[in-house]
Amino acid sequence: MELRQYVTLLTRWAWLIALAIILGAAGGFGLSWATTPVYESSTKLLINQAPASSATPDYASVLTSERLARTYAELLRTRPVLEQVIADLKLTQTPAQLERRMAVEVVRDTQLIILTVEDTDPARAAAIANETVSVFMRLNRETQASRYAESTRSLADELAKVQTDIDQTQASLNALSGQTPAVRDERSRLQTLLAQYRDSYSTILNSLESVRLAEARSTNSVNVVESAQATTIPVRPRTLLNILLGAVAGAILALAVVLLLEYLDDTVKTSEEAARLTGLPSLAAIARIDGREPPDKLIVAIDSRSPTAESYRLLRVNAQLAAIDRPLRTLMVTSSTPLEGKSTMIANLAAAFAQAGKRVILVDTDLRRPTLHKIFRVSNARGITTALANRDQSVSTYLVPTSVANLSLLPSGPLPPNPADLLGSQRMAALIQELTSQADIVLFDSPPVLAVVDASILARATDATLLVVLAEKTRSNMLRRTREQLAQSGAKMVGVVLNKATSARDTYYGSYTYYYGSDPVAHRARGRFKLPSTRRKGERTMLVEPEHAGERNGVATYATGTSRNGSGPNHE
Repeated sequence: MELRQYVTLLTRWAWLIALAIILGAAGGFGLSWATTPVYESSTKLLINQAPASSATPDYASVLTSERLARTYAELLRTRPVLEQVIADLKLTQTPAQLERRMAVEVVRDTQLIILTVEDTDPARAAAIANETVSVFMRLNRETQASRYAESTRSLADELAKVQTDIDQTQASLNALSGQTPAVRDERSRLQTLLAQYRDSYSTILNSLESVRLAEARSTNSVNVVESAQATTIPVRPRTLLNILLGAVAGAILALAVVLLLEYLDDTVKTSEEAARLTGLPSLAAIARIDGREPPDKLIVAIDSRSPTAESYRLLRVNAQLAAIDRPLRTLMVTSSTPLEGKSTMIANLAAAFAQAGKRVILVDTDLRRPTLHKIFRVSNARGITTALANRDQSVSTYLVPTSVANLSLLPSGPLPPNPADLLGSQRMAALIQELTSQADIVLFDSPPVLAVVDASILARATDATLLVVLAEKTRSNMLRRTREQLAQSGAKMVGVVLNKATSARDTYYGSYTYYYGSDPVAHRARGRFKLPSTRRKGERTMLVEPEHAGERNGVATYATGTSRNGSGPNHE
């Protein structure tokens, strides 16, 4: 698929894509509106490792610091810590529920830990974060202090006992009086004992200080770098992000649906596709004609200067050029299935031939669902069936004049029980010969090819057959079957025409480049009629219709004209 086809596809389904984007954005907004806001608070901790024995940290020390930070990150969410937080703040959650609302992150290559708590209440989220850190720090200190508690308590008891001995000895020493030899000996003994006690006290005290110093050196501390603060902006839902994601999801879903529909859709959409499937030249692409009643569809007679009328005139010229090697006296117009617009197509084509000065007879050979009498507002009481039944009367007595000059209509007449037999009869062949002698061109509106056999029978008796393809309705397989069935019946195909074309490139003004650039019929026309190819910048060569340029010997002659801003000789 080319880029232009993708653009055309997106343009055709733009309404669905836009609707999906709007619905997706609305869904994102509705989801955000229905979701309870969740707030987030974070606190930042610094882990101070115990001083290393070496002044220069080595790889082992760095690795130990990283492991310590990860260990503390896990310990922050242990059950004892969470249970104490729940008890202190009187929360209703369980430890498992509280843990799911916490997130702990170790900042890479640092000794920082970030604790994040989510809650529907911003103040409660901040309180939980700060209380969790406070409880953890207290339990951490108690855990580390318990390692030296026994030694500290033992030394403290001994120190107290020695202090008691010192106090008692000092009291006994103070109680001595007199200078007798016995008193002097006792005083000397007590002084010596007091000195020993004081030496013991000093030794025990030094040991106690050493234990306390070792405890301080081996203790890892946790410090709060930044306390948690209550925030007023929720972290969920993110309304704008949800709207954008909803819109993107809607667009992707719509594109997937469009591509799936396009993949499953085998209808013919462009003139190029119709030409490729049938192997026939695409003679024109006709836009949709507005109008509620059948007579409103005769656009060539109603508004002969409209772009759609110009498309029919272009179809007329191309049909003549396609049959340039043999005179085009009888032309059958048919389609694959009903309701593809063949009757409207042939009515306007007949009017275009008549406006070119040709004597035209339009015959409604759709003897099952005739329509032409409705378009031209004439009676269907008499027509081709009565002409076939009455051999004594000339067919001209059944011709009905129309509002279009040079155009006569032969309605279908009363519907027969055996349409195929009538169309294949010798009387029908003679009738066609008689009609040909009375007109420059005779056009036959036939039933759809795939519906009944009538078109295949009538195609053998006409000079050429024009196949109508309804854009975005006619299926590819049906078009192939129609082409094969007509080929088997011996029909001489003049080309295909796309009806109700929607692409701008397939409309009348967009078809000039295609006509001159890719249609072999147009190439033959340029060589045969010596159409000039040079033009000034900003101008383009256009075909001048026979009613403007005249005809010679029943064949359209051509002149060149220039067009600026969509105007040309046919728009003067």
